[in-house]
Amino acid sequence: MPAGDVNAGERGGAPFPATAAAAPVVAVKRPAAEQVAGAGPAAVTPRFEFATAQRIVFGEGAAGELPALVSGLGRRVFFVGGSDPRRQGGLLAALAATVDALEVFAVSGEPTVALVEEGARQARAARATVVVAVGGGSAIDAGKAIAALAANPGQALDYLEIVGRAQPLAVPPLPFIAVPTTAGTGAEVTRNAVLAVPGARLKVSLRSAAMLPRVALVDPALALGLPAAATAATGMDALTQLVEAYLSCRANPMTDALCRDGIGRVGRALPQALAQPQNLAARSDLALGALYSGIALANAGLGAVHGFAAPIGGLFPAPHGAVCAALLAPVLGANLAALRARAPRHPALARIGEVARWLTGDAAVEADEAARFCAALSRSLAIPSLGAWGVSSGDVSVIVEKAAAASSMKGNPLVLTSAELAAALEAAL
Repeated sequence: MPAGDVNAGERGGAPFPATAAAAPVVAVKRPAAEQVAGAGPAAVTPRFEFATAQRIVFGEGAAGELPALVSGLGRRVFFVGGSDPRRQGGLLAALAATVDALEVFAVSGEPTVALVEEGARQARAARATVVVAVGGGSAIDAGKAIAALAANPGQALDYLEIVGRAQPLAVPPLPFIAVPTTAGTGAEVTRNAVLAVPGARLKVSLRSAAMLPRVALVDPALALGLPAAATAATGMDALTQLVEAYLSCRANPMTDALCRDGIGRVGRALPQALAQPQNLAARSDLALGALYSGIALANAGLGAVHGFAAPIGGLFPAPHGAVCAALLAPVLGANLAALRARAPRHPALARIGEVARWLTGDAAVEADEAARFCAALSRSLAIPSLGAWGVSSGDVSVIVEKAAAASSMKGNPLVLTSAELAAALEAAL
């Protein structure tokens, strides 16, 4: 998902309001005298919470179930698609034959506050009873926000973080179904929508556990033939989210299980999908990895890569996935060096080694190989440096200052100094 403001890179961790009661939640209480998880055989499992979409449907051909899923939630559909929703003509025709009313709304580029307010106005005028978003992270975030705003009084600023009043949603959103057509953001299972505020050069979040989709419908076949650049950027976004969630100081046993399976899966499948765009097995692995990554980040948080991505996304016209791809290797290197220098017994050191072995498939490699692998993977995917998007050395101090305050940075395994952050950013230029 595109990340923007100082909170937009972070999707999880907020308390669960009463309006989110339908979302599956698992909570484990932390004993008062616990040790740090992973510190040794006497460690006690830390307290954690876990919430995701109410229902997840995954598999080739799953998109064919959309009409039945929608009709179980409402008969008047507000359909949010990409810049040309006609690309989803088959799904639109199937819905039109099933429901009482179908209104189509196009999202061109990353959603803005003004765009989702207009979408909410149109959804109310259409008397929509369910919102369906089909597309990449931008379309899904727009749909999520429209479903929330259409059901609630007032303006978007009443509910937005940073630039708004950050009030909790007064009314549960309209039922929302997310159908991703790319494999990267995991927005189909997250609780927020990232919205651009062009005048302020910021991206901010509309966030509530009540915004978790009723259904995440993931059909890997919808990504067959996705252009190479989009496949590379979204795939690297998913990989980054998996790695950062696994290294996060808020990681928990449930997110760990997803990351363990997802990291190697995405690392193997991404080059295959670039070489063979119609390879359904590779697309399936990427879709599953992206799904894992969304669940993991929503429940464990992220790290310094997304801390950087927040201000960079607001200041420059850089795709979120490409930003993450350019920063993943330098940030892994910075974390590894800082951990060795200042916290040599930190469990994240061993975890970086695990990441290296999952990515390479070599049980003998050391932790340093994680950054080397990610750098080589980015080069092989023709991921541009941050300089290609206009970021220069003159911007480093401003970006570092903003990134240090980003909520995603709170998940980093340790606090990086300004000098360490600047060096990592310079390496990505």
